[in-house]
Amino acid sequence: MAFEIWGLRSCDTCRKALKSLPGATLRDVREAPLSAGEIAALVAEFPDAIVNRASTTWRGMSVAERARDVADLLAAYPTLMKRPVIQAGGQTFLGWKADVRAALGVE
Repeated sequence: MAFEIWGLRSCDTCRKALKSLPGATLRDVREAPLSAGEIAALVAEFPDAIVNRASTTWRGMSVAERARDVADLLAAYPTLMKRPVIQAGGQTFLGWKADVRAALGVE
């Protein structure tokens, strides 16, 4: 199975996922931003969970900025995306917790 990971090169969790998934490729969303269609698909699949509200970017935003549309936020601030997003076998997974690792056959 081919794995494509969307995240950040500097993210420890993305690096763990990359190391654990044989043949996986990493798309750094800062270097290769997501298209409007890709963002819309993520928001549709993970409506509230796709925004990383624990990030330093989120904590530094004003209340007005946080109230913006989720798709607009992700387009303007790619580091707000919860990561990693893993594309595998026609499915999309969010995060790197035990349930995702189990679904992908890791650990």
